[in-house]
Amino acid sequence: MLVIVRPLPLPDPGTPPLTSPLAFLLWQARQQRGVLALSVTCGILTFLSQAVTPFVLGHALDEGLEKGLGRTLLLWALVMLGAGVVQVVAGAFGHRFDVENWLRAAFSTSQLVGDTISRSGDAITEDLATGEVVSTVATDAMRLGELFFNAARLIGSLVAYVGVAVLMLVTSPSLGIVVVVGLPVVAAILGLLVKPLQSRQSAQREASGKLTTLGADTVSGLRILRGIGGEGAFTDRYRQQSQRVREAGVRVATTQSYLDALQVLLPGLFVALVLWMGAQQAVAGTITPGQLVTFYGYATFLTWPMQNLTQSIQITTRAFVAVRKVITVLEVTPAAADAPATSPMPPHGVELRDVVTGVTLSPGRISALVSAHPDTSARIATRMGRFDDSAEAATPVHLGGVPLADLDKDELRRRVVVAEATPHLFSGVLRDELDVRDRATDAQILDALRVADAQDVLDSTPGGLLGELPEKGRSLSGGQRQRVALARALLTEAEHLVLIEPTSAVDAHTEARIADRLVTARAGRSTLVVTASPLVLDRVDEVLVVRDGAVVATGTHRELLEGVGEHHEHYRTIVGRSLGEETPSTVSTPEEVAP
Repeated sequence: MLVIVRPLPLPDPGTPPLTSPLAFLLWQARQQRGVLALSVTCGILTFLSQAVTPFVLGHALDEGLEKGLGRTLLLWALVMLGAGVVQVVAGAFGHRFDVENWLRAAFSTSQLVGDTISRSGDAITEDLATGEVVSTVATDAMRLGELFFNAARLIGSLVAYVGVAVLMLVTSPSLGIVVVVGLPVVAAILGLLVKPLQSRQSAQREASGKLTTLGADTVSGLRILRGIGGEGAFTDRYRQQSQRVREAGVRVATTQSYLDALQVLLPGLFVALVLWMGAQQAVAGTITPGQLVTFYGYATFLTWPMQNLTQSIQITTRAFVAVRKVITVLEVTPAAADAPATSPMPPHGVELRDVVTGVTLSPGRISALVSAHPDTSARIATRMGRFDDSAEAATPVHLGGVPLADLDKDELRRRVVVAEATPHLFSGVLRDELDVRDRATDAQILDALRVADAQDVLDSTPGGLLGELPEKGRSLSGGQRQRVALARALLTEAEHLVLIEPTSAVDAHTEARIADRLVTARAGRSTLVVTASPLVLDRVDEVLVVRDGAVVATGTHRELLEGVGEHHEHYRTIVGRSLGEETPSTVSTPEEVAP
């Protein structure tokens, strides 16, 4: 059999059915059917070679007692040796394939979850808690992989059980019936504990997911909690939830302990019964001594397939619980769908326009968007990046006259970049954090840091560009994180760049330097800055004033300040507070601030 093993991660993990856990598992089995078939084949050979041993041993014993040493006895010994060799070889290769099955199922599921999260945008956080999503990758995917790791053992056990049962019924119907009926009864008794175990495992999974969410929230907000003196309250909440997880785990362990004890006790009693009945028949002459040894060997051997069957029920139960959680994540509908493009991408150098509001990013111009309500401005700007198809459908945005919904999303994201107000940084090397498209030179990165006035970040990071940032960039101040995010956005070199409040967390002098350098850095490309800061507004090419969902005035900052009319007065009201807070030296002319 030729099996083509595809390396992980897969180029395309496929589209699984989300109708039920069983449908998902069957789909996954088809995805890795080659290695799964090899694993199952090795499992069957392993168990059958073990099942042959009692049969060969019994016949060899009878042959030796009846005829002594001879060629026939030697033949049985060679058969037993062959069975041992098959068992060793099949077991060694089978374990390799079992592990590969586990990894493929677990990691491809993790890849599906990761792809869904990356495509879903804000939709994933609206439907699910962070802890639930993390647990899906960290725990549930592994539970699913465990099911495929155990598949060969389960199928091999069933095949061996059927084969041994047939041989025992042919040799001694009475003992065969006891074995054939007795072991399923033992398995059924053990199975009675599976349902309560599943219920308690589900409860523990829910409690564990809540604990992960609470822990992530507490750690990420620890600085804020310390500032308001709330770390004690949140620590107590985490402690209480941790105790709930512990109590749920104890309930699971209690049920599991009963199941484990019965797995040893019931099969042991069953073997004792078979041995007692077999000994009576051997004394009566109904079966030979060799057949007694064979029946004892089979009774002992068959407890292992039954134990595997019981364990498989537990593993399957956990897998079904896990798959339900995975399906919950995969069912999240992305805010921006990956629908095929229905229109070709417009050429470069075209405008990006919000049709309803009239907000337009003109080629080669740097514009500012001002509204009395910052959230309104942010929503308009965010629509420019096509993050939410429903919002974009209500207020269409066109690139070169073509609706964004009709364009290839990946290509659109390369040409239109939206940097949101809240800077999201990731752990890792600073250089990698900045160069997200993996194409910038060190000189370009340093220039972007200069434009964003973030040299202090480079100086304070041990190792410079090769230094490590902690999770969410927690070692940086709010202003530093904002400037790093600005440098990262500049390095995309997007044709249309939308910056939402890029300087809200910096002081006035830093803001003025950034504004001057930003104008120079973005020359020849369209840029939209959402801000109400006069320091920035005074340096852009034009200001767009939005009121009641539409652009009501355009012009330079000074034209809008000095103009007459209702909309000009409205603009002065918006920027008035900031004007009052600035000193004359910081708002007079751009030339007064050193680049």
